[in-house]
Amino acid sequence: MLTPAEADELIGQHLQCLPIESLPLAQCAGAVLRENVYAERDYPPYDRVDMDGIAVASQAVAAGSRSFRIQATQAAGDAPLALNAPADCIEVMTGSVLPSGCDSVVPVEDLTMANGRAALGPRVAVEPWQFVHRRGSDSQRGALLLSAGQRLHAPEIAIAASAGMARIRVASQPMLVVISTGNELVEPGEPVLDHQVRRSNAYAVVSALREHGFQRVADDHLRDEAQELRARLRLHLETHDVLVLSGGVSMGRFDLVPQVLQELGVRTIFHKVAQRPGKPLWFGMAPSGAAVFGLPGNPVSTLVCVTRYVLPALSGSLGQAPATPQRMALGAPFTVKAPLAHFIPVRLQQDDWGREWAVPAPTNGSGDFTSLAGTAGFVELPPGPNTYAKGFVTRLHRWS
Repeated sequence: MLTPAEADELIGQHLQCLPIESLPLAQCAGAVLRENVYAERDYPPYDRVDMDGIAVASQAVAAGSRSFRIQATQAAGDAPLALNAPADCIEVMTGSVLPSGCDSVVPVEDLTMANGRAALGPRVAVEPWQFVHRRGSDSQRGALLLSAGQRLHAPEIAIAASAGMARIRVASQPMLVVISTGNELVEPGEPVLDHQVRRSNAYAVVSALREHGFQRVADDHLRDEAQELRARLRLHLETHDVLVLSGGVSMGRFDLVPQVLQELGVRTIFHKVAQRPGKPLWFGMAPSGAAVFGLPGNPVSTLVCVTRYVLPALSGSLGQAPATPQRMALGAPFTVKAPLAHFIPVRLQQDDWGREWAVPAPTNGSGDFTSLAGTAGFVELPPGPNTYAKGFVTRLHRWS
């Protein structure tokens, strides 16, 4: 069987990089940037006033002047004025251009203003360039502001707007479909019998995808019947970029998904990974280029495989660089018996010194999804048999 690292490698080799589209900036929140963004000019583009007050020549204060005639008012957005004489000052507003001939701003709370004059308080010191945001001090024209592969959140959108980008090139959102299989599944809100279970996996997978910025997500439920599976999967393979199935990939008589996918021309890349939970994980590629993830149907297995494999792979297809795995120390010893990689849910706790620890919170089997409430994610422990001591440092995979 493959190791988790080998499964990562195979998925990365086959999942196609999604095309690029140009969108209006207002529609790019959450998208992944597919071009570099450079500063169109210095920022700030001028010496910018940081406080309401007056602009003066600091040398005049150094020479003993403490009272100035207010020559004019400089408002934000107005063309810059010029100081007529060192004995004058110009009233300025936050965000305005620093008037020519001035090199310092005195805040209004340090002034007495009356009869067209502004007087400095007795203990007010004036230094060159105080309360002035110098031109180009944030970035200079042509500087790289955003790199391709970054996800665009509110700060990045603001930066792109400041660079004059009315439209921006981003990765196209993939068309995804989440498919749960099983005759026993019943929708929330519908009557349920003792021998049936609620359809919860699909809701978890859709939620995880949308939390990570994927918006074009459809949902379907298929019974364990070959004819229905064949018809619906054929349609989804023709209309979606990625299929994420939950259930039907193990070794039971009614685990028909791999067989039906093979009949539809989907090539098996791998089936089974040496891990617990999630050993029956299946991955394949359709002739259309659609990628198919077949996840085990037990709820913990489904959520672990989505987090460990599906979400990183989809992020890579958007052009994002692989995330550096977070490293976390175990907060308690944990024994691994089987020769499989183990994914153990954890809660994060801080000790008296503020250090964060990953405290194992194992479930009562891969069907016990209720135990996941309050966990931050899961750690990845190497194959056993072994007991990993408190303080053992390993990878932490967060749910979100």
